Amino acid sequence: MDFLDPQQLRIMVQLLLAVFLGGFMGIEREYVGKAAGIRTFALVSLGSCLFTVLSREAFSSFLGQAGVSYDPSRLAGNVVMGIGFLGAGLIIFRGIKIEGLTTAAGLWTASAVGMAVGCRFYLIAIFSALLVVLILAVFRRFRVEQFFEKEEREE
Repeated sequence: MDFLDPQQLRIMVQLLLAVFLGGFMGIEREYVGKAAGIRTFALVSLGSCLFTVLSREAFSSFLGQAGVSYDPSRLAGNVVMGIGFLGAGLIIFRGIKIEGLTTAAGLWTASAVGMAVGCRFYLIAIFSALLVVLILAVFRRFRVEQFFEKEEREE
């Protein structure tokens, strides 16, 4: 295998795209001062992409061999569980208020975007990253919780 064969160059482009999209999703979290921002989102997306690419590419040679059970879809379940563990560390309960839940959900989605890049679903990954930024930046302005808090005070 050549050092810079087309397959490895393609994988490098996939990894760069995952980093870019993950960092893009983390911009809003960084902007509002959350601990998990651009770097965290970029790393989660990169790691998910790399695990996906490795699962798809590195172990495909085992397909069709007697006595070998190869199921690359198992990786998705393990990534979801691992990111869930990371996200659980971000969630903090302060009395009746919960903090970090949106950031944890964003990281979870960043891992899915990284996996989409790893599976070569580039347009889906880009579209999903745009939706995440839309949700984080735009929907924050329509905080339903504040609407209900005002109603409760009026009673």
